[in-house]
Amino acid sequence: MSSLAAAELLALRNRVPVPAVRVDEAAVATAFVSERHLRIDGRTPTSFAPLSGFWQTADGWVRTHANYPHHRARLLSALGIADTGQDQALAGVLSRELASRPAREVQETVFAAGGLAVAVASAPAAPVPDLIETCRAVRGTPRPLAPASMPAQGVRVLDLTRVIAGPVGTRTLALLGADVLRVDAPQLPEDADAHADTGVGKRSALLDLNSPGDRHDFECLLSQADIVVTGYRPGALDRHGLAPDALLFRHPDLIVAQLSAWGWSGPWAERRGFDSLVQAGTGIAAIEAAADGRPGVLPAQALDHGTGYLLAAAVLRALSDRQVTGGGRHLRLSLAGTASWLLHDIRPTPVHGEADLYDPGSCLTETKSPYGLLRHALPPVHYDGAPASWRRAPTQWGTDLPKWT
Repeated sequence: MSSLAAAELLALRNRVPVPAVRVDEAAVATAFVSERHLRIDGRTPTSFAPLSGFWQTADGWVRTHANYPHHRARLLSALGIADTGQDQALAGVLSRELASRPAREVQETVFAAGGLAVAVASAPAAPVPDLIETCRAVRGTPRPLAPASMPAQGVRVLDLTRVIAGPVGTRTLALLGADVLRVDAPQLPEDADAHADTGVGKRSALLDLNSPGDRHDFECLLSQADIVVTGYRPGALDRHGLAPDALLFRHPDLIVAQLSAWGWSGPWAERRGFDSLVQAGTGIAAIEAAADGRPGVLPAQALDHGTGYLLAAAVLRALSDRQVTGGGRHLRLSLAGTASWLLHDIRPTPVHGEADLYDPGSCLTETKSPYGLLRHALPPVHYDGAPASWRRAPTQWGTDLPKWT
């Protein structure tokens, strides 16, 4: 979908026929597990922390997520477990504690403490959102983009996302020529390995929106942006005046794309979530369960990656629409929406080795970066004339100036 949207935008900009689009299954499969293929100076990054995973409870299973230090601390605190700093030993303590409690009780206790745990469900635990929602389309004066060699060339993207889904989407826009600047709060550090994977093609700056000076710099960036992508919980940025309606009131031609875990309505809308948790809460983990009843997972973090590429496609389509009608757009996507889409035809995944399915070798490349020599996945976006890879390696997280190039 993102390849077709890119080809159509390029054709519209240059007033030429739409280039031929093709799907390279090996490239897509490799890109959907890009974090597993990443090597940094030959080192394999760690994906999940010891306290993240499935745990048996008194009446079922829960999935926890404790990769970030603050989530790990909240999980332990919510369950009354003293943090000894020894994760392997703590895993045993956590296992025994969870085995004595009902899954739903664990879920709600940890959620109330700001941590992350979801009871494994056989059906979606929250209202099912649409795959892609266009919540608002502002009509205005058409804003045609000049002819260019790449679909998003000259487009400025303010990237307010973290982890995988949002960064994959903006990584794709950077591949297609956009100037993408990721902005994070300095008090929320990102995992360096994750940024090495999803930061290719982009720059990264730190701004504290509670600081007057940093807020001024942010507003300068915003005033010149074409696209703002957010990946925080619904309402989390509203206190900074960054709700979509407020943004479009001030900047009517802006395209605002929001990502969330659980969608936009119902009691789960404001909950934190990651791919693994949404798989647990929507029924995917139950479908993928092993013969002994232990919950399973998809062979890729498909909710993250799939939503990321859908995001890129939605933004590219919004740019095409703005060429003709002018005005901004408010788009919404969620991991739960992507999960619902996949669940229409999902079947338990056969157990195969990766090499049995495809050979990723031709879909990998090496790039020198400030992190070291990266072995990483090539992009899966293919149309006639598409870029073979990104123009720049990832910069180190938070080290760039908050300015457009």
